[in-house]
Amino acid sequence: MRKALSYFSMVLPLSVLFAGSFWYTVGPQIEKSMAPLSPIPDFLMISQNSQVKLLDIWSPVVQTIHGGSSGNAPELTAQGVLMYDLTSNKVLYDHKSKERRPMASLTKIMTAIIAMENQKEDNHYVVTEVDLVGEDSMGLTPAEILSMEELLYGLMLPSGNDASEVLANNYPGGRTAFIQAMNDKAKAMGLTDTQFSNPSGLQGDGVQYTTPSDLIVMTRYALDRFPLFGEIVTSATHEIPATDTHSAYSLVNETNLLTTYPGVKGVKTGFTPEAGMCLVTYLEYGNHKIIGVILNSENRRGEMKTMLDYSLKSVGVEPPPFEEGI
Repeated sequence: MRKALSYFSMVLPLSVLFAGSFWYTVGPQIEKSMAPLSPIPDFLMISQNSQVKLLDIWSPVVQTIHGGSSGNAPELTAQGVLMYDLTSNKVLYDHKSKERRPMASLTKIMTAIIAMENQKEDNHYVVTEVDLVGEDSMGLTPAEILSMEELLYGLMLPSGNDASEVLANNYPGGRTAFIQAMNDKAKAMGLTDTQFSNPSGLQGDGVQYTTPSDLIVMTRYALDRFPLFGEIVTSATHEIPATDTHSAYSLVNETNLLTTYPGVKGVKTGFTPEAGMCLVTYLEYGNHKIIGVILNSENRRGEMKTMLDYSLKSVGVEPPPFEEGI
C-alpha cells in the first residue's frame, strides 16, 4: 500500500506538469476553434485596425435617377463619374462609379483626413530634403517648421506634394505608418475599392486606386467631420505670413470652377498620365448639397460644369449663370 502511495505521489506531479505543458501548447488553438465566429470583419475591429476608433460607415444610396447609359444623359469623355445629392441622398448620375481607377492628387483628401485626426501635440512639422518630391509644391525648403493648418493649405490649394510628404514623415512611425493609417482608414470607412501607396498620389510609387463612389464617401467624411477642411478647400487664395521658422507663402487654389460656378466650395483636382484629369467638386446651391466626381476626363472643368448643370436640373433647380475663368 505504501509503495502504491509512493508511486502515485511521484506520478501525479508529472501528470499535472505534462497536462499543463500540453494545454499551454495547444490550449489557445482549441479555445480559438471553440470561440464563436464574430460577424465583424477583422479590419473593423479596434484590435486589428486603430482607425476604427473613429468609425463612420456611410455609403451613397444606390437609387439612380439617371445613369451614364440614359438616352438624355450628357456625353462625356470621363471614364468614371458619380454625381450625388447629399440633401436627398440620391445618385443623380452614375457612370462606372464602382470601377477602380488611379486618382492622382485626389489622394490628398485622405492625406488631409489622417493629418487632421492625428495632429502633433506641439503642432511643429519639420521639413526635410526627402519631402521635396514631384512638380506640384507649395515651395517648402528643408529645416523649415510649419503648423498642420499651414501645411493643409499648401496640400489642398496648390496640391503640394512637399506638404503631403511633410505630414506623412512627421507622423508617429513615419511615412510607412502614415500610409498604413490611410489604408486602415479606408477600411474603417467601408471603402473596399481603395488603396493608397503614397500620400501625394504621384505616379510610379506603388499601386494606388479608388472609385468615384469611394471618393464621394471620403469627401463627405472630410466635410462633415472637419470644418477646417471646408474652410481650406473653399479658399481661392491664402496668405501664410513669414515666421522665425518658415518663409512667407502666397497660395492660389487650383480647383476648377471655384471662382466661376456660383455655389462651388472646392474640393480637389488631380492629374497624372495614368489617371488622366480628375476632379472632385462640392456644390451648395438651390438648397441642395451635391458632390461630383470625375475620373480620367479629357476636359474635367467643362464636363464638371455640364454635370453640375445636369444634376441641378435633375432635382428641379435652374443652374446659376456661369462666368468665364478657371
